[in-house]
Amino acid sequence: MKKSRVEKKGRKKASGDSAGVRRKNAGRKSAAAGGGTVASKKAKKGGPGPTSIARYDSLQSYLQEIQRYDLLTPDEEYELAVQYVEHGDTDAAARLVTANLRLVVKIAFEYRRAYKNMMDLIQEGNIGLLQAVRKFDPYREVKLSSYAAWWIRAYILRYILNNWRMVKLGTTQAQRKLFFNLNKERARLSAMGFEPTPELIAERLNVSVDEVVDMDRRLKGADVSLDAPLGNSEGRSVSRIDILSDNDGTQDSELALDQFNRELKDKLSKFGIPLEGKEKYIFEHRLMTDSPLTLQQIGENFSVSRERIRQIEKRLLERLRQFLLEEMGEHFEVQ
Repeated sequence: MKKSRVEKKGRKKASGDSAGVRRKNAGRKSAAAGGGTVASKKAKKGGPGPTSIARYDSLQSYLQEIQRYDLLTPDEEYELAVQYVEHGDTDAAARLVTANLRLVVKIAFEYRRAYKNMMDLIQEGNIGLLQAVRKFDPYREVKLSSYAAWWIRAYILRYILNNWRMVKLGTTQAQRKLFFNLNKERARLSAMGFEPTPELIAERLNVSVDEVVDMDRRLKGADVSLDAPLGNSEGRSVSRIDILSDNDGTQDSELALDQFNRELKDKLSKFGIPLEGKEKYIFEHRLMTDSPLTLQQIGENFSVSRERIRQIEKRLLERLRQFLLEEMGEHFEVQ
């Protein structure tokens, strides 16, 4: 009799526990359902939901990425530079580059008003940094950052100059100087109480007056597309290129010019046959190509100075001029 009562109590307790478990599970399901309802309401209202897409900022991502690389002490920088110069250790060169990536960003931000795309400027500055590490001499007792800053700025300024407009504004040294300093010098003279005349600006920047006037006109002008429509004429669209005059010569002059070009090409090929060494390389890679190498690049290829290559090129051009006068003198007299 007692045993049956105990068994009954045990069965009641077990059933009570299972009922409690069922109630807890039901409560969890309802809470989950309630939470889902709140999340769905937030999503409908435009709040941050699990499916929202954050805008990717490449510049901020890059800045966070370069923070992972530690800076170098002067001793560490010297040891890595020596290791790269003497043994060609690319890992040491990579460490020198990554330690100075923040320097590139700092310099690039100085030109953020001249060019809006900061990542392009940083990329060009990084190329300048690579060039600086490649040419750095640790035995001169100069910090890599001081040496690299010059290369970084040079690459950034060249990129801005080449991409500021579709048509290049500065190709000579004087034009590049005016491109970066004309407006600054004009503002400086005005602040000092002087009239910023072209003559005064030319004197202070050591350029000619005509170059100042020409660059001022270029900077104030805008690129104009030849295909841009100007209006309608007799029911059709007319572009700027349609109204430009055709100054091409007659068929006879075109044939004469084509014959002259063929003959000139043959004479140039004849001139280049006996050339050897540096003269042949300069003739082929600087004078006879659409993408000529710089004097510096040719000098590095032969392990000589830029000035030495310039002297060889000058003598080569004098010989070429004399050769063409002897072979095609009548054509040059007409020209």
